[in-house]
Amino acid sequence: MKTEVYSWRVSADRKAALEEEARHEGTTVSGLLDRVTGDWLAHRRNGHSHEDAAQAALRKRVMKTVGTIRSRDPTLASRAREVIQEQLLRKHLQESNAFRRTD
Repeated sequence: MKTEVYSWRVSADRKAALEEEARHEGTTVSGLLDRVTGDWLAHRRNGHSHEDAAQAALRKRVMKTVGTIRSRDPTLASRAREVIQEQLLRKHLQESNAFRRTD
């Protein structure tokens, strides 16, 4: 049994569209809104929202770029940029050498 009331303001165009859709479905605007909001909430609760999927895809792409540098060097934090540049250069040279060997 419905006991609560909720109201909000909508544009005249939106109200007319809701009334037209309710007539088309053979229900009231209240019934239409109850169904639409119920569907939306169920969709969100089941974790099937577009935003969740987009965030998961973004997280997966970002995590491919995350890594750690293992070292016993106590100055590593202050030299992180230098160390990373050295590692990238080394990796680039190894890949370049491997490419040249296959030619």
